[in-house]
Amino acid sequence: MPLLQKLTKIVKTENKTPRALVVVPTLELAEQVHHSILTYGKYLDIKATKIQGGVKKSIQLKELENGTDIIVATPGRLIELIQEDKISLEKVGTVILDEADTMLELGFLKEINFIFSHCAKPRQIMMFSATISQNIKKLGKEFLYEPVTVEVSNRRDVVEKIEHKAFKVDRKRKDEMTAYLIKKSKAEQVLLFVNTKEQADEISEYLFKKNIRVGTIHGDIKKQDRAKSITMIRNKNIQVLVATDIAARGIDIPELALVINYDLPEVTDDFTHRVGRTGRAGHKGRVYSLLTIRDYNKFTKVERDLKLSIKREIVEGFELEDRQPRQKIQKKKSLREKKGYVDYNKRRMYTYADQKRKRDEKNKK
Repeated sequence: MPLLQKLTKIVKTENKTPRALVVVPTLELAEQVHHSILTYGKYLDIKATKIQGGVKKSIQLKELENGTDIIVATPGRLIELIQEDKISLEKVGTVILDEADTMLELGFLKEINFIFSHCAKPRQIMMFSATISQNIKKLGKEFLYEPVTVEVSNRRDVVEKIEHKAFKVDRKRKDEMTAYLIKKSKAEQVLLFVNTKEQADEISEYLFKKNIRVGTIHGDIKKQDRAKSITMIRNKNIQVLVATDIAARGIDIPELALVINYDLPEVTDDFTHRVGRTGRAGHKGRVYSLLTIRDYNKFTKVERDLKLSIKREIVEGFELEDRQPRQKIQKKKSLREKKGYVDYNKRRMYTYADQKRKRDEKNKK
């Protein structure tokens, strides 16, 4: 909205020249951002155009010829058009990177640099993300002049609105547990996260066999099929949408009731992004995390990073058979020890005894 306001105050020098650019990592996010711009700018004399893969270039070029103010683009198709001299960014004074952390994870740094080099100078660059990693800060220092960080809320504020549960499960019964939790939750819309495309296909097939209405989105699925699955879960025509982290960026399901971590993500930031799909706009949400013995340490790190304490539950009928790791027995401390007092008499006794033992050993030698 501030971008739209800014553009209305700038006098157009040429109607056909784009003046702002929004770069996003996925097709779904391009759709969402473009739709938002059209909605907020409905009564303004501002045009927006999508530049993305999966659509004929001729359609996009025709829109550009008719003139546009804002381009919403994925990096690949945008660079193609720049290299073919089909688009000019020389008047673009505002550049926005959405989901900046994902752009870096996907290795788009070289592409981002190329896009920036074709934009106007001076220019305003803004980077948006639910999580700000050290990589983004490094990128900011490289491309921005006197950068300013604006933080809307911290992680703790976000997760407090959400009920977390963690379920221990044997590896061989993970699929079975997933189907059980979905049916028991009675949630009309469930977003289920996995780490790989292969896992997405496998769990989707299993849930389908269990008579659960399911859709799937990941990088190998065609744009039209991904869009269809997202529309179906929004309209509650399917109950579960299985997604990888990258494909799920940009998905907005109003009042999403439940997120399930079939697999734990590799980093806490991805956990935060997953959690952020539910509990939005003041609505309550739930997050279920499935934990095999391989996940215990990783989940403990997530809890520590997000200042959470989540009870590990064992569901009746899913008692564990996998060998569990040994747990260190914590010795109960006295009140004096908890407060940090030291018993110097005991310390002296130990010191004298220890010295005597060392002398005796020396004499023996």
